[in-house]
Amino acid sequence: MEIRWWNAIKKYSHAKKLEKYEASLLWFFQINVQVELSRDGKTVAVGVKVLEEKMDKIISTQDNGRSVNSNGFSGWCGVPGVPDFVVGLDAQLQELKGMLLKDGVPIVVLSAPGGCGKTTMAKLLCNDDEIKGIYGNNIFFQTVSRAPNLQLMVQKVFQSIKNQQVPIFQSDEDAIYQLEQLFLQQVGQAPILLVLDDMWSGSESLIDQFLLPIHGYKILVTSRFVFPQFEWTYKLNMLNHQDAMTLFHHHAFKDGICTVQKHLVEEVVRGCSGSPLALTVVGRSLYRQPQVNWISTVQNWSQGQSIYDTNMVLLSRLKTSLDALDGMEVLKNCFLDLGLFPEDQRIPVAALKDMWVELYNLDEGGMYTLIYLHELSNRNLVNLTLVRKDDQDANDYCKEHFVMQHDLLRELAVHQSSQGSIEGRERLIVEINGNAFPEWLTDRNHQPINVRILSITTDNAFCSNWSNVQIPDVKVLILNFQVKIYTLPEFMERMSCLTVLLVTNYGFTRAILENFPLPSQLNNLKRLWLENISIPSIAPFILQLKNLQKISMITCEIGKAFEVCPISISNTWPNLNEINIEYCDDLVEIPAWVCGLVHLKKIKLGYCQELVTLPPELGNLTNLEVLRLQSCTQLLELPESISGLRELKYLDLSDCVEMDHLPERLGDLCGLQIIRMMGCTALSELPPSVMDLVQLERVICDNEIAYLWKFYEDYLDKLEIVVVKEDVNLNWLHKRPA
Repeated sequence: MEIRWWNAIKKYSHAKKLEKYEASLLWFFQINVQVELSRDGKTVAVGVKVLEEKMDKIISTQDNGRSVNSNGFSGWCGVPGVPDFVVGLDAQLQELKGMLLKDGVPIVVLSAPGGCGKTTMAKLLCNDDEIKGIYGNNIFFQTVSRAPNLQLMVQKVFQSIKNQQVPIFQSDEDAIYQLEQLFLQQVGQAPILLVLDDMWSGSESLIDQFLLPIHGYKILVTSRFVFPQFEWTYKLNMLNHQDAMTLFHHHAFKDGICTVQKHLVEEVVRGCSGSPLALTVVGRSLYRQPQVNWISTVQNWSQGQSIYDTNMVLLSRLKTSLDALDGMEVLKNCFLDLGLFPEDQRIPVAALKDMWVELYNLDEGGMYTLIYLHELSNRNLVNLTLVRKDDQDANDYCKEHFVMQHDLLRELAVHQSSQGSIEGRERLIVEINGNAFPEWLTDRNHQPINVRILSITTDNAFCSNWSNVQIPDVKVLILNFQVKIYTLPEFMERMSCLTVLLVTNYGFTRAILENFPLPSQLNNLKRLWLENISIPSIAPFILQLKNLQKISMITCEIGKAFEVCPISISNTWPNLNEINIEYCDDLVEIPAWVCGLVHLKKIKLGYCQELVTLPPELGNLTNLEVLRLQSCTQLLELPESISGLRELKYLDLSDCVEMDHLPERLGDLCGLQIIRMMGCTALSELPPSVMDLVQLERVICDNEIAYLWKFYEDYLDKLEIVVVKEDVNLNWLHKRPA
C-alpha cells in the first residue's frame, strides 16, 4: 500500500454526476476521511468541488458502493489489484479456479510457504473475468493475520456495502448472525465469495465461524499452513526453473544488461528454490552489484539446504538481503525497527521520523528518513506508499506517507532483533495474546532488562493487567492495541530515559486510555504520538513536560481536552515547537491559550473538518514558521493578526473550500516562501498586499488560483507558480479504521 492523499476541484455542474455516489461518499468520508457530509445540496456541492477529480481517478468501476482502481485501492474489503509483473501462475490459476467452482465445495484452502505467491494468486483469481462474471461485486477480500478480530472483520464487510451502518456487536456470535442477515437481505440469491488471506495456524476456527448456510456462498483461504480438517486444499507450487529465471532477471537485470557469468546466475536462482519473494528480494539486492558479490552469495549458500526446508532456513536465505546492509548500520537499524509495528498494518512515515530523529539523529524535516525508506524500498525490503506523487513540499518530507512490509520480511526483522540474550538486545518486541505474558518478561532472573527500544502489541482479548516489569532504560516505547479501554503500563513511571512514546489503537472505534494523563515522571519525553484515542483532558503536569518538543494527535477526539486554560502559560510546554493534529473531527476551534506557546514553530491541522475558526491571537506566535490548514473544509477565514507572523515560511490552505477571502495585510508576511492553495474554490480574488511578498518563491495551486496570481508575477521576482493536478493514492484506507 503506497500513499498520497486528497485534493481536487471542479465545477458545481458536476454535482449530478456525483449524486448517484452520494451514499458511498457518505461512508467514505464518515469513516475513512473523517468528513461527515450532511445530505443537503450545499455539502454535496462542496464535495464535488473538492473531490470530483479524485473520484474520477479513484472509481473505475462502481456498484454497491464499492470500487477498484489500477492502484489496487479497494475500500475496506474489496478486491485489490494485481502486481504489474507476474509469471508462472496461469496454469495453477486455472486449476485453483476449477476446484473453487466445483459443486459441493464450500471452502478451498490455498496453501504454500511464506513468500510463495499465495496472496498474488488470490488477487489473480478475484480479478479473473470468469470469477467476476459469477460473483460480480460480491467478492470480499479480508487480510486475517496472526491475531484476527472477527468483529472487526465483519464490521469491514458492513463498511464496504452501500448504505450500511456499521453496527457494534455484542459478541462474535452476534457478528456472524448479523453478517448472515446482511448477505441474505442485501445480496439475496447471488453467489458470494469471501477471501480470508493469510490465515495462521491456531486461527482456523475462524473459517468455520464464517461458513454460512447460504446457497452459492464460498470461502477461499490462503495460508502458509495446511488445515487437514478442510477437504479441499490446493498446494501452490514454487516457480519452475524457467519462470524463476524470468522473474529473477526482471529484478536483477532491470536494464536488460547481464554482466555476470551465467553459471552464477543459475546457482543463485537454484538457491532461491522457486520462491517468488526470495527471487524478487535477492534479485533486487544483486542488481548492479559486482561479480564478487554474486560469488560471495553463492559460497554462503553452498552448504545450505533447500530454501524452504524450514522457515528458519527461508529466513536465513532472505537474510542475504539484510547482510548486504553491513556497513550501513543506520539503514539496517531502520529496517529492523519496522518489526516494532504490528503485522499487516500501515506505518506512518511521520511516526518513524519521530523515532529516528531521536535514535539516529536524523533531520527534523524528514529528508533522510525518506531517503532511507526509499533505499529499503529499492531493495524490496519495504513497500513505501507516497500519498502525494505530485508533492513539491520540501518543508516536510514525511507528512502523509506510510510504509508496509510483507509479513515474511517483518518476520526477518523480528527474528534478527531477537538474537542474543534478552538483556543484551537493542530492541525488544513483545506480542501478547490474551493475557499470556512471555515468561522471560516476568522472570526476575532477567530483571532489569536494559533495552533502548520496546514495542508491546496486544490483541482484543487483553485486559491491561500489566506485570511488574523493570525496563528502566527504554528510550522509545511503542504501544499497539485493539481494545476499547486501555491502561497504560505502570512500569512506564520508571522509564526516566523515555524520549519517544507512540500509542496507537488499531481497533475499529476510538479507545479510552483509562489512566491517561501520562505518569508525571516522564520528564525527558520529547515526542508524543497518539492515534485513534479519545482524550478527555490534559492534566496540568502534562502541560508542564519541560522537554516535550512535539505532540501528534491523529484521528483522536480532543475537542474538550484543550478547553481548560493552563494556570500559567509561561510554564506550559516551554520547549514545544510542533503541534500536529489530523483527522480530529470534533475540533471546532483552537483555544486562545495555545497562542501563548511562543516557542511554537509548526502548527499542522490537517483534515479537521469541523474546525471553523482560528484564535484572533494567532499573531502572537512570532516564531511560527509553518502553518498547515490542509482540508479544513469549514474554516472560514484567517485572522487579521496573521500579519504578525514575520517568521512564517510555509502556509498551506489546500482544500479550505469555505475560505472566500484572505487577510488584507497578508503582504506583511515578509518571510513567506511557499503557499499551497489547491482547491480553494471559494476564493475569487487576492488582497493587493500580496505584491509585497518579496520572499515568495512558490505558489502551488490549480489553474483557477494560478489565474489570480498571474497578475502579481511582475511584482514578485522570485515567484514560480506551480500548477499541479494531484495524483492521490488512497490505498491505505482499507487498512485502518477511523
